[in-house]
Amino acid sequence: MAIATSIARAPYAADPALSRGRRFPEVPSASRNDFRRDCDRIIHSAAFRRLAHKTQVFVYHEGDHYRTRLTHTLEVVQIARSLARALGLDEDLAEAAALAHDLGHSPFGHAGERALDACVRDYGGFDHNAQALRIVTDLERRYAGFDGLNLTWETLEGLVKHNGPLTDARGQPTARYAERGVPAPIAAYARIHDLEIATFASAEAQVAAIADDIAYDAHDIDDGLRADLFTLPDIAAVPLIGDILRETDAAWPGLDPARRVHELVRRLITRMIEEVSAESARRLAALAPRNAAEVRHAQAPVIAFSPAMEQSDKAIKGFLYPRMYRHDRVMRVMGDAEAVVRDLFAHFTAKPADLPDEWGEGLERMGESGRARRIADFIAGMTDRYALAEHARYFKTTPELR
Repeated sequence: MAIATSIARAPYAADPALSRGRRFPEVPSASRNDFRRDCDRIIHSAAFRRLAHKTQVFVYHEGDHYRTRLTHTLEVVQIARSLARALGLDEDLAEAAALAHDLGHSPFGHAGERALDACVRDYGGFDHNAQALRIVTDLERRYAGFDGLNLTWETLEGLVKHNGPLTDARGQPTARYAERGVPAPIAAYARIHDLEIATFASAEAQVAAIADDIAYDAHDIDDGLRADLFTLPDIAAVPLIGDILRETDAAWPGLDPARRVHELVRRLITRMIEEVSAESARRLAALAPRNAAEVRHAQAPVIAFSPAMEQSDKAIKGFLYPRMYRHDRVMRVMGDAEAVVRDLFAHFTAKPADLPDEWGEGLERMGESGRARRIADFIAGMTDRYALAEHARYFKTTPELR
Protein backbone atom coordinates (compact mmCIF):
# COMPACT_ATOMS: atom_id res chain seq x y z
CA MET A 1 0.00 0.00 0.00
CA ALA A 2 1.30 3.47 -0.84
CA ILE A 3 0.62 6.26 1.64
CA ALA A 4 -0.23 9.68 0.26
CA THR A 5 2.30 12.32 1.23
CA SER A 6 -0.52 14.60 2.37
CA ILE A 7 -4.28 14.79 2.16
CA ALA A 8 -6.80 17.49 2.93
CA ARG A 9 -7.60 18.16 6.57
CA ALA A 10 -10.27 15.72 7.68
CA PRO A 11 -13.47 17.06 9.29
CA TYR A 12 -12.68 15.07 12.44
CA ALA A 13 -9.17 16.53 12.77
CA ALA A 14 -8.55 18.76 15.75
CA ASP A 15 -8.56 22.41 14.70
CA PRO A 16 -6.31 24.82 16.63
CA ALA A 17 -8.69 27.65 15.74
CA LEU A 18 -11.43 25.78 17.64
CA SER A 19 -9.30 24.76 20.62
CA ARG A 20 -11.00 24.77 24.02
CA GLY A 21 -8.13 26.97 25.08
CA ARG A 22 -5.83 27.09 28.07
CA ARG A 23 -6.62 27.06 31.75
CA PHE A 24 -5.09 30.53 32.06
CA PRO A 25 -6.10 32.73 29.10
CA GLU A 26 -3.26 34.15 27.03
CA VAL A 27 -2.93 36.49 24.09
CA PRO A 28 -2.68 34.37 20.91
CA SER A 29 0.63 34.21 19.09
CA ALA A 30 0.86 36.18 15.87
CA SER A 31 3.07 33.55 14.23
CA ARG A 32 2.07 30.15 15.67
CA ASN A 33 -1.21 28.34 16.19
CA ASP A 34 -2.00 27.07 19.68
CA PHE A 35 -0.94 23.45 19.04
CA ARG A 36 2.39 24.51 17.51
CA ARG A 37 2.92 26.73 20.53
CA ASP A 38 2.35 23.72 22.81
CA CYS A 39 5.04 21.77 20.94
CA ASP A 40 7.50 24.61 21.37
CA ARG A 41 6.78 24.97 25.09
CA ILE A 42 7.34 21.26 25.67
CA ILE A 43 10.61 21.27 23.70
CA HIS A 44 11.91 24.22 25.71
CA SER A 45 10.95 22.73 29.10
CA ALA A 46 13.52 21.45 31.58
CA ALA A 47 11.68 18.12 31.82
CA PHE A 48 12.10 17.56 28.08
CA ARG A 49 15.84 18.29 28.19
CA ARG A 50 16.27 15.78 31.01
CA LEU A 51 14.94 12.99 28.77
CA ALA A 52 18.37 12.97 27.09
CA HIS A 53 19.81 11.35 30.20
CA LYS A 54 16.96 9.07 31.22
CA THR A 55 17.02 5.36 30.47
CA GLN A 56 14.83 3.62 27.94
CA VAL A 57 15.82 0.00 28.59
CA PHE A 58 19.58 0.28 29.07
CA VAL A 59 21.31 2.66 31.45
CA TYR A 60 23.64 5.22 29.91
CA HIS A 61 26.78 3.21 30.75
CA GLU A 62 25.86 0.72 28.02
CA GLY A 63 27.04 3.08 25.29
CA ASP A 64 26.13 6.08 23.21
CA HIS A 65 24.17 4.19 20.53
CA TYR A 66 21.30 2.93 22.69
CA ARG A 67 18.02 4.80 22.91
CA THR A 68 17.27 7.24 25.69
CA ARG A 69 13.87 8.66 26.54
CA LEU A 70 14.72 11.63 24.32
CA THR A 71 15.72 9.66 21.22
CA HIS A 72 12.67 7.43 21.72
CA THR A 73 10.44 10.49 21.96
CA LEU A 74 11.85 11.94 18.73
CA GLU A 75 11.20 8.65 16.95
CA VAL A 76 7.62 8.64 18.24
CA VAL A 77 7.19 12.22 16.99
CA GLN A 78 8.38 11.27 13.50
CA ILE A 79 6.02 8.29 13.29
CA ALA A 80 3.10 10.26 14.75
CA ARG A 81 3.51 13.07 12.24
CA SER A 82 3.70 10.56 9.37
CA LEU A 83 0.45 8.92 10.47
CA ALA A 84 -1.30 12.23 11.10
CA ARG A 85 -0.30 13.47 7.65
CA ALA A 86 -1.56 10.31 5.97
CA LEU A 87 -4.93 10.52 7.76
CA GLY A 88 -5.57 14.24 7.34
CA LEU A 89 -5.14 14.97 11.07
CA ASP A 90 -3.47 17.91 12.76
CA GLU A 91 0.26 17.17 12.74
CA ASP A 92 1.12 19.73 15.43
CA LEU A 93 -1.32 18.26 17.97
CA ALA A 94 -0.06 14.74 17.19
CA GLU A 95 3.48 16.02 17.76
CA ALA A 96 2.55 17.71 21.03
CA ALA A 97 1.04 14.49 22.37
CA ALA A 98 4.12 12.54 21.29
CA LEU A 99 6.54 15.08 22.77
CA ALA A 100 4.77 15.01 26.14
CA HIS A 101 4.08 11.29 26.47
CA ASP A 102 7.26 10.37 28.40
CA LEU A 103 7.85 13.56 30.41
CA GLY A 104 6.77 11.91 33.66
CA HIS A 105 9.17 8.97 33.60
CA SER A 106 11.57 8.66 36.50
CA PRO A 107 15.27 7.76 36.15
CA PHE A 108 16.12 4.15 35.26
CA GLY A 109 13.03 3.49 33.16
CA HIS A 110 10.26 1.29 34.48
CA ALA A 111 12.53 0.06 37.29
CA GLY A 112 12.64 3.57 38.74
CA GLU A 113 8.89 3.90 38.36
CA ARG A 114 8.29 0.62 40.19
CA ALA A 115 10.55 1.71 43.04
CA LEU A 116 8.96 5.15 43.38
CA ASP A 117 5.49 3.64 43.24
CA ALA A 118 6.37 1.34 46.13
CA CYS A 119 7.82 4.26 48.11
CA VAL A 120 4.64 6.34 47.84
CA ARG A 121 2.12 3.50 47.67
CA ASP A 122 0.44 4.75 50.86
CA TYR A 123 0.15 8.27 49.43
CA GLY A 124 -1.47 7.56 46.07
CA GLY A 125 1.36 5.77 44.31
CA PHE A 126 3.41 6.90 41.33
CA ASP A 127 2.16 6.81 37.73
CA HIS A 128 4.24 8.32 34.93
CA ASN A 129 1.20 9.68 33.05
CA ALA A 130 -0.01 11.41 36.20
CA GLN A 131 3.51 12.71 36.80
CA ALA A 132 3.66 14.12 33.28
CA LEU A 133 0.42 15.99 33.99
CA ARG A 134 1.91 17.38 37.21
CA ILE A 135 4.98 18.54 35.32
CA VAL A 136 3.10 20.44 32.64
CA THR A 137 0.46 21.90 34.99
CA ASP A 138 2.52 22.62 38.11
CA LEU A 139 6.15 21.52 38.46
CA GLU A 140 7.62 23.46 35.53
CA ARG A 141 7.90 26.96 36.96
CA ARG A 142 9.34 29.24 34.32
CA TYR A 143 6.52 31.51 33.21
CA ALA A 144 5.58 34.74 34.95
CA GLY A 145 1.82 34.29 34.79
CA PHE A 146 1.30 30.65 35.78
CA ASP A 147 2.87 27.42 37.01
CA GLY A 148 3.38 24.66 34.47
CA LEU A 149 3.31 25.19 30.71
CA ASN A 150 -0.36 26.21 30.40
CA LEU A 151 -0.90 23.85 27.46
CA THR A 152 -4.15 23.65 25.53
CA TRP A 153 -6.99 21.43 26.68
CA GLU A 154 -6.43 19.17 23.67
CA THR A 155 -2.77 18.53 24.48
CA LEU A 156 -3.55 17.88 28.15
CA GLU A 157 -6.33 15.42 27.35
CA GLY A 158 -4.00 13.66 24.92
CA LEU A 159 -1.34 13.36 27.59
CA VAL A 160 -3.79 11.83 30.07
CA LYS A 161 -6.01 9.74 27.75
CA HIS A 162 -3.75 8.65 24.86
CA ASN A 163 -4.21 5.03 25.96
CA GLY A 164 -7.98 5.36 26.19
CA PRO A 165 -10.64 6.47 28.70
CA LEU A 166 -9.72 6.31 32.38
CA THR A 167 -13.27 5.70 33.60
CA ASP A 168 -16.56 4.53 32.16
CA ALA A 169 -19.58 6.79 31.83
CA ARG A 170 -20.55 6.06 35.46
CA GLY A 171 -17.14 7.19 36.70
CA GLN A 172 -15.88 3.67 37.44
CA PRO A 173 -12.16 3.23 36.64
CA THR A 174 -11.45 1.28 33.46
CA ALA A 175 -9.49 -1.98 33.44
CA ARG A 176 -6.09 -0.33 33.61
CA TYR A 177 -7.02 1.51 36.80
CA ALA A 178 -9.68 -0.86 38.13
CA GLU A 179 -7.57 -2.09 41.04
CA ARG A 180 -6.13 1.18 42.33
CA GLY A 181 -8.39 3.83 40.82
CA VAL A 182 -7.55 6.84 38.68
CA PRO A 183 -4.23 8.34 39.85
CA ALA A 184 -4.87 11.06 42.41
CA PRO A 185 -3.06 13.85 40.48
CA ILE A 186 -5.21 13.22 37.40
CA ALA A 187 -8.45 13.03 39.39
CA ALA A 188 -7.56 16.21 41.28
CA TYR A 189 -6.69 18.15 38.15
CA ALA A 190 -9.81 16.95 36.30
CA ARG A 191 -11.94 18.45 39.07
CA ILE A 192 -10.63 21.96 38.32
CA HIS A 193 -10.10 21.55 34.55
CA ASP A 194 -12.36 18.84 33.18
CA LEU A 195 -10.44 16.62 30.73
CA GLU A 196 -13.47 14.34 30.18
CA ILE A 197 -11.59 11.25 31.33
CA ALA A 198 -14.53 8.96 30.48
CA THR A 199 -14.08 9.55 26.74
CA PHE A 200 -11.40 8.73 24.19
CA ALA A 201 -8.82 11.35 23.30
CA SER A 202 -8.57 12.99 19.90
CA ALA A 203 -7.49 10.98 16.88
CA GLU A 204 -4.19 12.87 17.06
CA ALA A 205 -3.50 11.63 20.60
CA GLN A 206 -4.44 8.10 19.55
CA VAL A 207 -1.92 8.42 16.71
CA ALA A 208 0.79 9.37 19.23
CA ALA A 209 -0.08 6.33 21.37
CA ILE A 210 0.21 3.83 18.53
CA ALA A 211 3.36 5.57 17.28
CA ASP A 212 4.82 4.81 20.71
CA ASP A 213 4.08 1.10 20.19
CA ILE A 214 5.64 1.11 16.72
CA ALA A 215 8.76 2.90 17.93
CA TYR A 216 9.16 0.51 20.88
CA ASP A 217 8.94 -2.58 18.68
CA ALA A 218 11.44 -1.29 16.15
CA HIS A 219 14.05 0.27 18.36
CA ASP A 220 13.98 -2.42 21.04
CA ILE A 221 14.76 -4.98 18.34
CA ASP A 222 17.64 -2.76 17.21
CA ASP A 223 18.97 -2.17 20.74
CA GLY A 224 18.55 -5.82 21.76
CA LEU A 225 20.56 -6.96 18.74
CA ARG A 226 23.27 -4.35 19.41
CA ALA A 227 23.54 -5.55 23.01
CA ASP A 228 23.77 -9.23 21.96
CA LEU A 229 20.72 -10.13 24.02
CA PHE A 230 19.47 -12.16 21.05
CA THR A 231 20.43 -12.74 17.42
CA LEU A 232 18.79 -12.22 14.05
CA PRO A 233 18.18 -15.99 13.67
CA ASP A 234 16.47 -15.90 17.09
CA ILE A 235 14.01 -13.16 16.20
CA ALA A 236 13.51 -14.46 12.65
CA ALA A 237 11.22 -17.03 14.28
CA VAL A 238 8.66 -14.22 14.76
CA PRO A 239 6.54 -14.49 11.56
CA LEU A 240 6.51 -10.84 10.47
CA ILE A 241 10.21 -10.39 11.26
CA GLY A 242 11.06 -13.55 9.33
CA ASP A 243 9.05 -12.31 6.34
CA ILE A 244 10.89 -8.98 6.30
CA LEU A 245 14.30 -10.64 6.59
CA ARG A 246 13.48 -12.96 3.68
CA GLU A 247 12.35 -9.97 1.58
CA THR A 248 15.56 -8.14 2.42
CA ASP A 249 17.75 -11.14 1.62
CA ALA A 250 16.00 -11.61 -1.71
CA ALA A 251 16.51 -7.96 -2.66
CA TRP A 252 20.02 -7.63 -1.21
CA PRO A 253 21.74 -11.04 -0.97
CA GLY A 254 24.88 -11.04 1.16
CA LEU A 255 24.07 -7.72 2.85
CA ASP A 256 26.37 -7.03 5.81
CA PRO A 257 24.80 -7.57 9.27
CA ALA A 258 24.55 -3.89 10.28
CA ARG A 259 22.73 -2.93 7.07
CA ARG A 260 20.56 -6.03 7.32
CA VAL A 261 19.41 -4.97 10.80
CA HIS A 262 18.73 -1.42 9.68
CA GLU A 263 16.75 -2.70 6.70
CA LEU A 264 14.70 -4.85 9.08
CA VAL A 265 13.96 -1.92 11.38
CA ARG A 266 13.01 0.55 8.66
CA ARG A 267 10.84 -1.96 6.80
CA LEU A 268 9.10 -2.93 10.04
CA ILE A 269 8.27 0.73 10.79
CA THR A 270 6.99 1.24 7.24
CA ARG A 271 4.87 -1.91 7.34
CA MET A 272 3.33 -0.94 10.68
CA ILE A 273 2.59 2.63 9.58
CA GLU A 274 0.92 1.34 6.41
CA GLU A 275 -1.21 -1.14 8.36
CA VAL A 276 -2.27 1.46 10.93
CA SER A 277 -3.11 3.94 8.18
CA ALA A 278 -5.27 1.42 6.31
CA GLU A 279 -7.08 0.12 9.41
CA SER A 280 -7.65 3.60 10.81
CA ALA A 281 -8.97 4.87 7.48
CA ARG A 282 -11.40 1.93 7.45
CA ARG A 283 -12.58 2.66 11.01
CA LEU A 284 -12.97 6.36 10.33
CA ALA A 285 -14.92 5.68 7.14
CA ALA A 286 -17.27 3.36 9.05
CA LEU A 287 -17.79 5.80 11.89
CA ALA A 288 -17.94 8.86 9.59
CA PRO A 289 -17.35 11.35 12.42
CA ARG A 290 -18.31 14.90 11.52
CA ASN A 291 -15.96 16.49 14.02
CA ALA A 292 -13.34 15.73 16.66
CA ALA A 293 -15.98 15.44 19.39
CA GLU A 294 -17.55 12.43 17.68
CA VAL A 295 -14.14 10.71 17.69
CA ARG A 296 -13.95 11.23 21.45
CA HIS A 297 -17.40 9.77 22.02
CA ALA A 298 -16.93 6.72 19.79
CA GLN A 299 -17.27 3.27 21.35
CA ALA A 300 -13.78 2.19 20.25
CA PRO A 301 -10.53 3.82 19.22
CA VAL A 302 -10.37 5.04 15.63
CA ILE A 303 -6.61 4.57 15.35
CA ALA A 304 -5.51 0.94 15.54
CA PHE A 305 -3.50 -1.90 14.06
CA SER A 306 -5.24 -4.23 11.65
CA PRO A 307 -6.12 -7.56 13.30
CA ALA A 308 -3.19 -9.26 11.55
CA MET A 309 -0.73 -6.54 12.60
CA GLU A 310 -2.09 -6.60 16.13
CA GLN A 311 -1.15 -10.27 16.31
CA SER A 312 2.29 -9.47 14.89
CA ASP A 313 2.74 -6.71 17.47
CA LYS A 314 1.84 -9.15 20.27
CA ALA A 315 4.28 -11.71 18.85
CA ILE A 316 7.12 -9.16 18.77
CA LYS A 317 6.42 -8.08 22.35
CA GLY A 318 6.08 -11.73 23.36
CA PHE A 319 9.55 -12.36 21.98
CA LEU A 320 11.13 -9.25 23.51
CA TYR A 321 9.68 -9.66 27.01
CA PRO A 322 11.70 -12.70 28.12
CA ARG A 323 14.75 -12.11 25.92
CA MET A 324 15.21 -8.41 26.54
CA TYR A 325 13.09 -6.82 29.24
CA ARG A 326 13.53 -9.85 31.57
CA HIS A 327 17.02 -10.79 30.45
CA ASP A 328 19.35 -11.59 33.37
CA ARG A 329 21.67 -8.68 32.49
CA VAL A 330 18.85 -6.19 32.33
CA MET A 331 17.12 -7.52 35.45
CA ARG A 332 20.32 -7.34 37.51
CA VAL A 333 21.00 -3.75 36.50
CA MET A 334 17.37 -2.73 37.02
CA GLY A 335 17.34 -4.39 40.44
CA ASP A 336 20.32 -2.26 41.43
CA ALA A 337 18.60 0.80 39.96
CA GLU A 338 15.48 0.20 42.04
CA ALA A 339 17.66 0.04 45.14
CA VAL A 340 19.19 3.43 44.26
CA VAL A 341 15.73 5.03 44.05
CA ARG A 342 14.57 3.42 47.29
CA ASP A 343 17.73 4.54 49.08
CA LEU A 344 17.31 8.12 47.87
CA PHE A 345 13.68 8.25 48.95
CA ALA A 346 14.53 6.88 52.41
CA HIS A 347 17.43 9.31 52.80
CA PHE A 348 15.49 12.45 51.89
CA THR A 349 12.56 11.33 54.03
CA ALA A 350 14.86 10.97 57.02
CA LYS A 351 16.97 14.06 56.20
CA PRO A 352 14.83 16.56 54.28
CA ALA A 353 17.43 19.27 54.97
CA ASP A 354 19.56 17.60 52.27
CA LEU A 355 17.01 18.52 49.60
CA PRO A 356 17.91 21.52 47.41
CA ASP A 357 16.45 24.76 48.78
CA GLU A 358 13.67 25.01 46.18
CA TRP A 359 12.50 21.48 47.02
CA GLY A 360 12.85 21.74 50.79
CA GLU A 361 11.08 25.09 51.07
CA GLY A 362 7.84 24.78 53.05
CA LEU A 363 8.30 21.05 53.59
CA GLU A 364 7.93 21.36 57.35
CA ARG A 365 4.42 22.78 56.92
CA MET A 366 3.24 19.84 54.83
CA GLY A 367 1.60 16.71 56.09
CA GLU A 368 3.23 13.31 55.66
CA SER A 369 1.56 12.74 52.30
CA GLY A 370 2.63 16.13 50.94
CA ARG A 371 6.23 15.58 52.02
CA ALA A 372 6.34 12.15 50.40
CA ARG A 373 4.94 13.56 47.16
CA ARG A 374 7.46 16.42 47.14
CA ILE A 375 10.36 14.00 47.60
CA ALA A 376 8.98 11.72 44.89
CA ASP A 377 8.68 14.71 42.54
CA PHE A 378 12.33 15.57 43.17
CA ILE A 379 13.56 12.04 42.54
CA ALA A 380 11.31 11.53 39.51
CA GLY A 381 12.87 14.56 37.87
CA MET A 382 16.41 13.22 38.23
CA THR A 383 18.38 11.91 35.29
CA ASP A 384 20.11 8.55 35.66
CA ARG A 385 23.52 10.13 36.19
CA TYR A 386 22.24 12.68 38.70
CA ALA A 387 20.49 9.98 40.73
CA LEU A 388 23.73 7.98 40.86
CA ALA A 389 25.71 11.09 41.82
CA GLU A 390 23.26 11.92 44.60
CA HIS A 391 23.38 8.35 45.84
CA ALA A 392 27.18 8.49 45.93
CA ARG A 393 26.99 11.67 48.06
CA TYR A 394 25.01 10.01 50.82
CA PHE A 395 25.94 6.33 50.70
CA LYS A 396 29.26 4.55 51.06
CA THR A 397 28.71 2.31 48.03
CA THR A 398 26.78 2.97 44.83
CA PRO A 399 26.18 0.29 42.19
CA GLU A 400 27.83 0.81 38.80
CA LEU A 401 24.74 -0.37 36.92
CA ARG A 402 26.73 -2.26 34.28
